[in-house]
Amino acid sequence: MKIYTSPYPPVPLVHESVFTNLFRTHFNEHPPDAPAFIDAATGFTITRAGTCDLSLSFAHGLRHAFSELGGVPLARGDVVMVFSPNSIAWAPMMFGGWAAGLRLTLANSSYTPREVAHQWKDSGAKTVLVHPALLPVVLDAFKLVHVDTSEARRRIVVIDWQTSHGSARPGEFICMTDLMDKGRLSEEEKFLGEQAHETTLLCYSSGTTGKPKGVETTHHNLTSMFDMAAITFPKLSNPNPRMLAMLPLYHIYGIIKLLGCQLHRGVPLVIMEKFEPVAFCRAIQDHKVTQAFIVPPVCVVLSQHPAVEQFNLTSLEWLLCAAAPLSQQLLMMTNDRLHSVGARVSITQGYGLTETSPTLTFQDTDSYLRKAGSVGSLLPNLEARLVVDDTRDAAEGEAGELWVRGPTVFKGYLNKPEATRNAITPEGWFKTGDIAIRDSEGYYTIVDRLKELIKYKGFQVPPAELEGVLIEHPDIADAGVVGVYSDVEATELPRQVAIRDCQCLGCTAYRDCRAYVVPARKLTPGEKKEFAESVEKWVRSKLARHKYLRGGVIVVDAIPKRQVLIFHRLMSV
Repeated sequence: MKIYTSPYPPVPLVHESVFTNLFRTHFNEHPPDAPAFIDAATGFTITRAGTCDLSLSFAHGLRHAFSELGGVPLARGDVVMVFSPNSIAWAPMMFGGWAAGLRLTLANSSYTPREVAHQWKDSGAKTVLVHPALLPVVLDAFKLVHVDTSEARRRIVVIDWQTSHGSARPGEFICMTDLMDKGRLSEEEKFLGEQAHETTLLCYSSGTTGKPKGVETTHHNLTSMFDMAAITFPKLSNPNPRMLAMLPLYHIYGIIKLLGCQLHRGVPLVIMEKFEPVAFCRAIQDHKVTQAFIVPPVCVVLSQHPAVEQFNLTSLEWLLCAAAPLSQQLLMMTNDRLHSVGARVSITQGYGLTETSPTLTFQDTDSYLRKAGSVGSLLPNLEARLVVDDTRDAAEGEAGELWVRGPTVFKGYLNKPEATRNAITPEGWFKTGDIAIRDSEGYYTIVDRLKELIKYKGFQVPPAELEGVLIEHPDIADAGVVGVYSDVEATELPRQVAIRDCQCLGCTAYRDCRAYVVPARKLTPGEKKEFAESVEKWVRSKLARHKYLRGGVIVVDAIPKRQVLIFHRLMSV
């Protein structure tokens, strides 16, 4: 067995809760009156000490005041859903939830009622913290799971702290501010020793295949990630670093690498509600941002958008691009554009998965041009293998599926023992489903994907989930979904194949046509376009935006199931 280790020395790890780690173990490494979180639009700032106080206050509210006001009682280990776009309220919500000993499940803020209902039921959530603008979605989701309005009021907390009320009627619902002035926990719930292996975060991932599953991430997974990642972050020249957060905080990349790791590092986090090119560049200028985490489509924007010349970006020193592969060409285009406006920035890459909390590899700033295309080397305390066909280790320079082992590998998929056994070997190796090559210096490059998963702008789009929706369409007998790459947007686009029987179209059709729909009844040539458009529109009513069938719909007679499965392997890489 050929096992690779990290070039970094192992770091000491602890067995304690996330809150204890961030606010006790490492808290005094940075001044308590230093800024921790800043609202990009308003400049509203919470200090490190203020974050601790607000979190313990909100924790008390969740465990005590909520039930006193008519909400359902919450106890240690209960699951609470967070359903909100980015805001500075995420800091006291997340840290307060962890201080209260709760498990938090994060729902994509673009989810439809159907998707929220699935995660609500699957996670076993008892309460949802919801942004005012998303309250109607939650109420519709509750209807789908047969929770009536009176019971829904007992399970909803409206996030009105530092947000607009929007369409919510605070008088009808318990609000976040109702829970923040009723007391303060004297100390957080403790998870010491073996208790640190209890689940604390439930993000949803498709894994290597199938529909979204709850990823059980433990306290020890997260505290290990904070400590392991700390030594890999680059040392920048600016003595007052600031990190810009425009990635969604409901994604593990955002919640851990931004909200958690930056508090651990003592780097103030400037929080944007969402990415918008002008607002992004303005925030860098106004807050003198030195670093940001991005995804490849943001590089496309930065390489072309006029806002890059309209604002002073010279404070920017480092961009980390992850969640999807960044091509060497796009890297160079972005690098040259930013350098042309005086931003002496390094653009590095990283790689990881929800199941690995999330980071596995990290590229140093000294090698970002020399090793363009690489996702860097292993974090400390991790081991890796490259395995071919599940049977043998890859030879030197040969591609193989990346298997990893270490303290940040997740506990398992919630209530999915078979999926967990398929993902984690008895020896503790997690099979990533990604094909990688390791060079002689220990740098990894992701070159292919075994899993069926489609990545749209860093978000997971599982074909099985879309197929499950498509077969509910009254005019489709069966369905298949594949991904095709868009050079323009530097991302994969979900495309649809709806199938009825097993007549082969011939191999040459697959590469040319790429996406197909087979209706349940015979259509005239004039009806095919209208049918395709109607199916695409229908799917948009059922799923979040990142799952839309942007690749389009083409109507054909039939496609064999076997060939669609081959499509999943060939087209989703």
